[in-house]
Amino acid sequence: MGTLVVVGTGIASVAHTTLEAKGHMEQSDKLLYVVTDPVAKAWLHRLNPSAESLSDCYQDGRHRRQAYRCMTDRILSWVRREGVTVCAAFYGHPGVFVDCSHAAVAQAREEGFEARMLPGVSAEDCLFADLGFDPAKRVCQTFEATDFLLRRPRFDPGSHLVIWQIGVIGDPTFSATGTYRPGGLGILRDVLLEDYPEDHETVVYVASQYATAKPLILPTPLGQLGEEEPPGIATLYVAPHGPRPTDPEMVRRLGMEESLEPA
Repeated sequence: MGTLVVVGTGIASVAHTTLEAKGHMEQSDKLLYVVTDPVAKAWLHRLNPSAESLSDCYQDGRHRRQAYRCMTDRILSWVRREGVTVCAAFYGHPGVFVDCSHAAVAQAREEGFEARMLPGVSAEDCLFADLGFDPAKRVCQTFEATDFLLRRPRFDPGSHLVIWQIGVIGDPTFSATGTYRPGGLGILRDVLLEDYPEDHETVVYVASQYATAKPLILPTPLGQLGEEEPPGIATLYVAPHGPRPTDPEMVRRLGMEESLEPA
């Protein structure tokens, strides 16, 4: 019976790949992958001669959901082959903004195959390191940009705020050139100005794909967001604004009168 292990290569693919993930990629009968840079691609083919890219599922102007279905089907077509060990590798964390990885694992399990996912280094992990803040301090809230605008969730401006995919707001299609529907970041800016001042600190961020290169870190006052279109893979960081109130009754109930740190 076939098996499936889904792994992540990290953002700086070769440098971020865990030994566990590398072992599965190297030893599998079939290695399927989606990576974004030629160095990682060449490395995977050296690692395992069976390596095959799934990137051809992306078609210019095609809805990304269709591409993910194509990838899921391709992965499962190999899992269903008798006795084949399959490894599917995705850049970053394989379970973060990768619909097909979750779908493939779920479908494989439903059909009775052994399937699991291993963790990897995501863009948000890189962001914590490059921008130098601890998400446990003042809390960190994470949203996808289009969903944030459509659903208008409640959030705490006093916490760290991370908003993914600010370069593809409102555009569900794939672009071979990396150019997407413009204007979305300006709309996001207008919504954020309801809770933050115009001069509030934000950062447009793109993690580096190469261990020897620097990340893109563009400090930008909130009121100036959207004056230039961001890269398609950019993430927005919004610094905490104002104090975070503390519930005095809960402080008492938890016995933290003397140990509570300022929010």
